[in-house]
Amino acid sequence: MTDALTGIAAAAPAIAMLACFAFLIGGGVLIAKRRDVRKGALMLVMAVVLFANVLIWTL
Repeated sequence: MTDALTGIAAAAPAIAMLACFAFLIGGGVLIAKRRDVRKGALMLVMAVVLFANVLIWTL
């Protein structure tokens, strides 16, 4: 049972980094195209928070 948990725990930072890149790209597109600047800025903030969490998890 601990082996499955270890696998999920090992994959979590990788999944979070993929989400971080998706938030960076999505937020940048929203801001660049002036569609919804507030949501774009929130997506960029979320990307920073995810990146900080990954740093905390891996250190």
